[in-house]
Amino acid sequence: MINLEPKSQTSFYQSVQNYFDKAARHTGLHPGLLEQIKVCNAVYQVHFPVKVGNEYRVIEAYRVQHSHHRTPTKGGIRFSNHVNQEEVMALATLMTYKCAIVDVPFGGAKGGVKINPWEFTPSQIEKITRRYTSELIRRNMIGPSVDVPAPDYGTGSREMAWIYDTYRTFNGDDIDAAGCVTGKPVNQHGIRGRTEATGRGVFYGIREACNQKEDMKRLGLEPGIEGKTMVVQGLGNVGSYTATISQDEGGVKIVGVGEVEGAIYKKDGIDIHDLLKFRKETGSIIGYPGAKVLDKSNRKAVLEMECDILVPAALENQITTENAHKIKAKIIAEAANGPITSMAEEVLLEAGKLIIPDVYLNAGGVTVSYFEWLKNLSHMRFGRMDKRFNQQTYQNLIELVERLTGHTIGERERLMIGRGAEEIDLVRSGLEETMISSYNQIREVMKRKRKVDDLRTAAFVSAINKISSDYLSLGIFP
Repeated sequence: MINLEPKSQTSFYQSVQNYFDKAARHTGLHPGLLEQIKVCNAVYQVHFPVKVGNEYRVIEAYRVQHSHHRTPTKGGIRFSNHVNQEEVMALATLMTYKCAIVDVPFGGAKGGVKINPWEFTPSQIEKITRRYTSELIRRNMIGPSVDVPAPDYGTGSREMAWIYDTYRTFNGDDIDAAGCVTGKPVNQHGIRGRTEATGRGVFYGIREACNQKEDMKRLGLEPGIEGKTMVVQGLGNVGSYTATISQDEGGVKIVGVGEVEGAIYKKDGIDIHDLLKFRKETGSIIGYPGAKVLDKSNRKAVLEMECDILVPAALENQITTENAHKIKAKIIAEAANGPITSMAEEVLLEAGKLIIPDVYLNAGGVTVSYFEWLKNLSHMRFGRMDKRFNQQTYQNLIELVERLTGHTIGERERLMIGRGAEEIDLVRSGLEETMISSYNQIREVMKRKRKVDDLRTAAFVSAINKISSDYLSLGIFP
């Protein structure tokens, strides 16, 4: 057993660097090349004034571009009181590896504005967002071929629409201006399926992991996701979509949920739609009928519940060396960024847990952002060219089958079989293909390299090798 001090802590950024160093040993690449891949290329900090009521507030903000091995760089913008330079650097670094793992042709970036968005009115948030955007424009740190932001914690489609409008005001002659930011409202050049993308990607990743017979046998579980129990920490965008899709499409039983107000457990299962409705009406998950309330003084108690699959979908550094030995779940699916510290991961791996890493698992958001960016550059909605052609082809096939067999296909079946793909269908299909193929690429690395025996290290090895190929092709490292 690894001997760690009870209060050992590792920062989020240091954990990311530790994961990189662990994987880098298995690549055989030149130390100079590895160092270039590892460091952040550009770190921008700015302070700007915004009038709030009758006073001026000085806002602290960041934009970090980690890697330019491919451009544009890509990464969300978060609004949070906890934003600091090291956190934004860690998130930008993860974005580089994340994009490489799922074969999305971006370098990694991230932005952060140090505010509590719930303390401001919508008009004040708009002022802050537009001013932050103008600061990025002045320093050429935003644009469809330069750096493309997206939503993150504390931001959403509303803020992305303001960013797009501000950029367009400064760049009125840029025909591709809509591609300067993703996560926009659908009626403002967004894409259907973006809001659910990260959570749906988490579901596809968990499902693919559960379909690996060899891995499930080692854990003492039956292959397949259906019937497995799940605990979700965090009911934000990612956690809520992960839970609802896992329940509705995967047949998973949600037995526990944790939020800022506390955690609940129900052995027979929680209807996640009913719980979300209950919380919207009451403002809390506490008091949900038939559910047991856990220790309110310990927000992390939800992580220690009995279940097959634990989904940390809140913030970073939730599982540390202080509570890693208490985790009972056999599969830990990192829907959030950095929920497990690098030191805690060693404890979990030694205990035989299967960790599906964030650097792969929550890449659904950037994958569908990539689809939105492509849509913006092509100036065409997905499905517009071929939907009706495919639909007519399917209808002709149905009629042919009916003539040859003498059987009539029912109207419901005819509609289901003969429909052409909408944009949302194509987005989900592309996301599913991305998550499945990427997972198998990671497992292939584990098979090839004997000393790589966990998914995170394999994912980092895969990412580092892909990024190094880009740098070598540029002739920077002969």
